[in-house]
Amino acid sequence: MAIRREGSVLSSADVLEMQKEQFRHDRRNHCDILSLHKNDRLKHYGLHFCKYVGRLARGSEEEKSVTRTVVDTVLVSLSAANTLHQRLDAVSAIPTYQTAQKDILRPFADASGRFADACEKIDHLEEFVGIAKKANVDILQWAIGYSFDLNINISVELAARRKMLAERQFYIAE
Repeated sequence: MAIRREGSVLSSADVLEMQKEQFRHDRRNHCDILSLHKNDRLKHYGLHFCKYVGRLARGSEEEKSVTRTVVDTVLVSLSAANTLHQRLDAVSAIPTYQTAQKDILRPFADASGRFADACEKIDHLEEFVGIAKKANVDILQWAIGYSFDLNINISVELAARRKMLAERQFYIAE
């Protein structure tokens, strides 16, 4: 999955490294989540996505920054991909997020809703994996595309956020 936006490029190799680093981070710092059944983990991630849509919808009334929310969205998307056994570097989709849209939040809200729909289908024993994977790719592409628009260095911000999250955990295994 190469993601391009007006001179910015994130290669398939970059995406794969981000996904691998997220797996290492989650293994070291999120035993509570990794110990959940995969279905429960997916629901957990779906709730995160909905929380982030809410943060962005509140605009200036939200205390957490847009940068932090976009970075958190990428982190959760990477974790969701690992739970779904989804190799993001192998995805050959064109980003669906377009800067020209009137409502920047709409593609993220749409994809988060589809991810939540997939999570709800788990309880009904309905097909959900394909829906969750597609929604997750759309979420990741939106978040990375938006990070380009905001001039966020996603690699630097991901590392900083992971460090902050690791420091607040008391059960680090390494």
